[in-house]
Amino acid sequence: MAEGSERVQGPASYFPSIERKYGRPIEEWQELIRSSELTRHMELVNMLKTEYGMGHGHANALVAYTLAEDARS
Repeated sequence: MAEGSERVQGPASYFPSIERKYGRPIEEWQELIRSSELTRHMELVNMLKTEYGMGHGHANALVAYTLAEDARS
């Protein structure tokens, strides 16, 4: 690996494929998660799966990353 380039790991590693597959930038998905009345991890995952047809892995990655990001701020 070239110096200065770090491989993205964890939930964010799914982001490029999520954007390609579902046609929205990650920021839009995060806004949907944040604006939902739902607050629990699996409730949010299931919402993305049922309302937007997202696969479990992609939905789980988005929710995990967004909730962790919110917990840090």
